Amino acid sequence: MTHLTALLVVTILSVLALLHVYWALGPQGTSAATIPEINGRPAFRPSRLATLGVAIALLTGAALVAIAGRLWVDPLAPPLVRLLTFALGAVFVARAIGDFRLVGFFKQARFSRFALLDTWVYAPLCLLLGLAVLFVAYRDV
Repeated sequence: MTHLTALLVVTILSVLALLHVYWALGPQGTSAATIPEINGRPAFRPSRLATLGVAIALLTGAALVAIAGRLWVDPLAPPLVRLLTFALGAVFVARAIGDFRLVGFFKQARFSRFALLDTWVYAPLCLLLGLAVLFVAYRDV
């Protein structure tokens, strides 16, 4: 079960990384549904470099889960892999909970395109990813 969970998480994170690479290298300007809004305006405008940074972080997380789930040979010390995998799971759960303003289940902003997608897609996906990553970390005994 751990291998299957790890494989699913690695696949999702890899697809999300590729999506971020597309956004970074593609035409400038992403959909409002991908950026939190304040008073109908984007809360920030991510640079191409920042978007590529997110893609690299997602791929790094995928590699970590692949190692923790024993899908790849473990080049790192097992205690370090386990600690980093727990931290990654905690980051995803924290993202799902949110900042209590613009993102997460407990955000104040509720009616923008981003907020609706965050409530029904992004935050639940982060929660599921976080729980799955924690499961892989816990099962990696």
